[in-house]
Amino acid sequence: MTAPVPRGCNGRVLIDKPTTPTPPPRAERPRTRTWPGALPRRAVWVAGWLAAAAWALAFPLLSTLATHRAWGFSAAAGYAGAALAAWWLPRPRARALSLGSAVAGAVVVPLTSFLLTGRGQSEVGVIERSGVLLVQQASPYLTDPQNVGEYTPYLPGMALFGLPRALCGDATLPLRVLGDARLWCAGVFLVCLRAGVTCLRTGPRRPASQGTYRTGLAALLASPVVALPLSVSGVDLPLAGLCCLGLALAARDRPVAAGLALAAACALKWTAWPAVAVAAALLGNVTGARAALRCAGTAVAGAVAVALPSALLAPGPLVRQVLAFPAGRGDVPTPAASPLPGRLLADLGPLGWYAAVALLLCGGAAVAATLVLRPPATVVAAADRLAAGLCTAFLLAPAGRFGYLALPVLLVVWPRLAVGGRRGDVRIRVRGAGTRRA
Repeated sequence: MTAPVPRGCNGRVLIDKPTTPTPPPRAERPRTRTWPGALPRRAVWVAGWLAAAAWALAFPLLSTLATHRAWGFSAAAGYAGAALAAWWLPRPRARALSLGSAVAGAVVVPLTSFLLTGRGQSEVGVIERSGVLLVQQASPYLTDPQNVGEYTPYLPGMALFGLPRALCGDATLPLRVLGDARLWCAGVFLVCLRAGVTCLRTGPRRPASQGTYRTGLAALLASPVVALPLSVSGVDLPLAGLCCLGLALAARDRPVAAGLALAAACALKWTAWPAVAVAAALLGNVTGARAALRCAGTAVAGAVAVALPSALLAPGPLVRQVLAFPAGRGDVPTPAASPLPGRLLADLGPLGWYAAVALLLCGGAAVAATLVLRPPATVVAAADRLAAGLCTAFLLAPAGRFGYLALPVLLVVWPRLAVGGRRGDVRIRVRGAGTRRA
């Protein structure tokens, strides 16, 4: 006898359908995707710190500068401790302790030691002397420099970082530390990065989480790219911070503010001037030609206003020390003599120097053409374009050094940290045109 078939109230046969499994709650889903062949995150951190330790150990072996050798020993110990902590400690504490060890060994210990003893690269003394001269004679340049240490290869804005030394002096230890130009260079650098990420985070969506950005920024500050100049010289750090801030403001459709930030950068070194073209191209692409002109006009006018008094009071020293000396055409040979392609060409004689300059101009023209034909549309793309142009300039310049390449590295890394790795997918509100992607 067969079992009765279950029927509903309307007489139809009821059929049991297979139930689909309920998806797990959002909190229980895996947050990260594991790619085939990908290394564990712990191994990546350990490998990075070990590579940094090997880089730091090269300075005591190869460098002839006492400050570089001292930094290398301290930083190598900090990086080794960071690698050990990342490998052996449990995950919640490993990252914090490894970052703390790296920052302490590469930044805190050497910078504190150099500040207390007054040691540093010659650039620190040059900046501080230019600040004293700016107070005394309204021009940061010596009239008749006799050796390399008496040259000031920076634009007049750099002398502002030497004003604390002119005001504080070095009679006592606290005043000597407070007047050190490295502190003020580092302060401007950090303030600019903070202002830049705050600018990019305004709006309906936040590009990066607070914890992720802080971890990435701490690793960036502890890396040899930032830790070495922060401890021994600090000259290029405010330039890098102002360029990052200018591009962030341009990506947020604030052309005047971006122009002011870039004007401050352009008043420090000639290196920052390509950033004006990149920011203008970014604004012209996402906002319009009027915003691009406002940004470029503000930047050029501000930089000229800062440099004009020194150009009028001492035009000869400014040309010889800011233009001829860095290009290798001064009365005294420049110490920037790393074996880069442009420098190797310039060492061949006058013909090689002109060949290096020609290649430099061709490289600059190629980068400028990309800004016209395919202008950047995101802050990350703009920073990458500026980094490519600066790399071309540093590699092909008749005089250069490997330390200059720290600026392109910062331009590549920091915007990605600020936007959380979303390729600069930050939406900006264009006045009168709704919302567009930047």
